[in-house]
Amino acid sequence: MASLNFISLQILVIFYTIIKNCESISTAIPPNIPAPSYNSPVPATPSDLPCPGPEEEPISPSPLSIPDPLAPAPDFYSPVSPAPSPFAHPSRGIKAAYWPSSDAFPASAIDTSYFTHLYYAFLLPDPTTYKLNVTQYDQIKIPEFIGEIHAKKPHVKTLLSIGGGGNDPTVFSKMVSSRTTRAIFIESTIEVARNYGFHGVDLDWEFPANVTDMSNLALLYKQWHKALVNEARFCGKPRLLLTSAVYYASKFIFDEPRSYPIEAIRKYLDWVSPMCFDYHGSWENFTGVHSALYDPNINSTLSTYYGIGSWIQAGVPPNKLVMGLPLYGRTWMLQNPDVNGIGAPAIGVGPGGGELDYSQILDFNIEKYATVVFDGETVAYYSYVGDSWIGYDDVGSVRLKIQFARSRQLGGYFFWALGKDKDWTISRQGKLVDCITLF
Repeated sequence: MASLNFISLQILVIFYTIIKNCESISTAIPPNIPAPSYNSPVPATPSDLPCPGPEEEPISPSPLSIPDPLAPAPDFYSPVSPAPSPFAHPSRGIKAAYWPSSDAFPASAIDTSYFTHLYYAFLLPDPTTYKLNVTQYDQIKIPEFIGEIHAKKPHVKTLLSIGGGGNDPTVFSKMVSSRTTRAIFIESTIEVARNYGFHGVDLDWEFPANVTDMSNLALLYKQWHKALVNEARFCGKPRLLLTSAVYYASKFIFDEPRSYPIEAIRKYLDWVSPMCFDYHGSWENFTGVHSALYDPNINSTLSTYYGIGSWIQAGVPPNKLVMGLPLYGRTWMLQNPDVNGIGAPAIGVGPGGGELDYSQILDFNIEKYATVVFDGETVAYYSYVGDSWIGYDDVGSVRLKIQFARSRQLGGYFFWALGKDKDWTISRQGKLVDCITLF
């Protein structure tokens, strides 16, 4: 009995040590608080949903019309890239976020302890020369960003992101159309990245418009990768990472059908980042969850489950997929305040002109005494008060999505964007999931 008590004491000591090493876990995962029932109102607080333990069953997905590509997948392909794998710890992977330099959120305020990779967003190519246009503003902001990040511990890798939602897609289309213009663009990206001390470059082309664009994008990836390899060998430095933010699914179903160049992605990119959000918005006349993990409509393709599955089914290795998570929500004005579920008729934009940052959503919910609902079918939250309706992610849904990414052996996740969180409430969830899975 004495020896048993000693062993029990040792186990408690180890357990306590792990808990202490996991930041704020004692307050972020409150004990003895039952999870809310699906589709039931929950308090409007950011940490009210306890994290499911590893022994709990995940929420059952709705069946889809495609074969299940999300069963635990084998290692389809070994990375072709000669650079060291970014997936140093496969159970934890990449925790990334974009920093929009034009926002008011300062680089000095970034807490790097929650991330492995941070993107500077964005630079744009000159529409005539195709060289990166480093404006006077960027000449101030980039050194500020790099200096702040490199000075902090833990150190994270920085990437220069090119494009973004505000880019002119026709400029990229013209740039990729010939080997000469691609070379000018590529050389410029390498020069800027090296001059400022970035660890990699990222392309966010929203979006290649047709089959020709997609074919030329493959040529860009191949030529870019070769240039990065040659430059690294010549300079004796580690090769710059090459990544790309992409549509949530491997194929575009709306407008002109076209598919991403899977073989080029598999061979030449370190990873791609599907933007798993904006499935719904105020452009529609009904409310919707804009980053649903699942969609109860069997014929719907608007879900992260479907999108990630399409990439794996197309042939991209799971560990080359870094899943996008939004730090903002979409809002509507309800047609009838008494009809306030997902899919309720709407007659216009809601608070914030159709979009609110996560921090703004929490403030709105508290100030307006909004009803907050966790929807188990979509794995998302929504809130409503009067004729205002907001669909968004909160602590509970983000934890489940990170666990989903891990269960599918994805490379990691990224957030759009820094400055939209509330006291790092969402950003820290990956770190807390790491702690939970130790037990």
